[in-house]
Amino acid sequence: MAGPDAPARRAGRLALPILLLASAVSLAGGAAAQASADSATPGNAVASAIRQQVGGKLKDFYRARGYWPLWIVGESPGPQARALVDVIETVDVDGLDPDRYSPDRLRRLIDDADGGNLRALAYLEVALSGALAELVRDMREPRVEIRHLEESLEPTRPKPDAVLRRAALAKSTLEYVRNLGWMSPLYVQLREALRDAVPERGNAAIAVPPGALLKPGASGERVILLRERLGLPPSDLYDEALVERVKRFQAQRGLPADGVAGAKTLAALNHAQAKPPVDRRELLQLNLERARLLPDAWTRHIVVDAAAARLWYYDNGAVQGTMRVVAGTPETQTPMMAGMVRYATLNPYWNVPVDLVRKRIAPKVLAGVPLERQGYEALSDWTANAQVIPASTIDWRGVEAGSVEPRVRELPGKGNSMGSVKFMFPNDLGIYLHDTPQKSLFAKADRHFSNGCVRLEDASRLGQWLFNQPLKPDSSAPEQHVPVPDPVPVYLMYFTASPDGGSVKYVADVYNRDRPALQHLASR
Repeated sequence: MAGPDAPARRAGRLALPILLLASAVSLAGGAAAQASADSATPGNAVASAIRQQVGGKLKDFYRARGYWPLWIVGESPGPQARALVDVIETVDVDGLDPDRYSPDRLRRLIDDADGGNLRALAYLEVALSGALAELVRDMREPRVEIRHLEESLEPTRPKPDAVLRRAALAKSTLEYVRNLGWMSPLYVQLREALRDAVPERGNAAIAVPPGALLKPGASGERVILLRERLGLPPSDLYDEALVERVKRFQAQRGLPADGVAGAKTLAALNHAQAKPPVDRRELLQLNLERARLLPDAWTRHIVVDAAAARLWYYDNGAVQGTMRVVAGTPETQTPMMAGMVRYATLNPYWNVPVDLVRKRIAPKVLAGVPLERQGYEALSDWTANAQVIPASTIDWRGVEAGSVEPRVRELPGKGNSMGSVKFMFPNDLGIYLHDTPQKSLFAKADRHFSNGCVRLEDASRLGQWLFNQPLKPDSSAPEQHVPVPDPVPVYLMYFTASPDGGSVKYVADVYNRDRPALQHLASR
């Protein structure tokens, strides 16, 4: 349903504002202010100095907090000051230029402020806040496209005071900076993986002939070729180094990472001769750009990863839960889009797609199984005011032939394809999250079986989180709509590389989106 990622229009880049306001006081006034500061407590003295220094877009933030510092502890730069500069010096991994945020200058200002001079401390305070505001605004700027179903979800460049207020609310400014608290945890973990990633090694032109299973302890000519293919030193031994390299290759291709080179692994290795694989660093960079679209973990929201068929939900700065899901098939893909979960429907109907009515239902009716016994009913049309009609009024042979397309819906019940509940975020594609009676599908490694909607492993747990209480129908009546007290954003994403515990999980590009997306990014 959704095409590959496309480049988003980038907002114009503004030069890094200095955001410093020099004090325009007379020499006598300056002396008086210094005398007043000397008589105050250290904290108040720093706040007084900040008040004299700050201006422009940062003044509202500091005024609201009595000019209390964010970066100064006592009368010295806090550890969060150096932590911010440490982050700035690594932002090339985010596709940003570290020099834009003047890390060398900021380190000099930290050194100057170490002596406790109030003016130097205030100058440093304002400079660091200005740098953070610009860094966050740049790092959050999207570079790939997703369909936003509501205007409120459209990305905008946050105002400096909003950036700083978010940082000030963190329990620890130091940890907020170190952990890039303004970004999604998915982004942060992919960023770590990208920083640690090394370029791909090996010779993709090498083909390993098919044959017996290659596993630890094996030797011979095919092992020599396998080692060369994966960039290991010449040897005919299937040693631990080769096991680890095979595992890494398997993980990158979405294969079971058992370190054994069987038929599927060799086929994937040899297929690279005709279709070179996406480099691991490129794959991480692409998925990092996808993760850039997500809000931080302080924003209450849901993330669905259609590639790995997983779901996370976030609030209060951390992931609150995760579960497996079933996503769309390659022919009926789950699209990339963001909406607001606004209500739940209990005891839902399921409007059966016309192709399934033709393939699954019509043959049974023609074989003598009444529509009602199959758990369905027919309706007069596709409007909200449609009436239930007798199944006998429908030309079922025409349905089977494809010339008649009636509206058929499945009745609520234990066997209903929607299960007991569906969570709705209004969209014109008919995509939503829902329960399912087919629990066995969640045990499968590849969970791409739906018509585009997202089937939930544990719908009741997600409902508990959304509503802060168990979600139960008032009666057996169908289609009971219950509004979510505070609508929650849901992001339908596509991560072929995503965090998995302390590592990164690579899955197959089942929707064939990666290469076109990489081409779009390269053309920006």
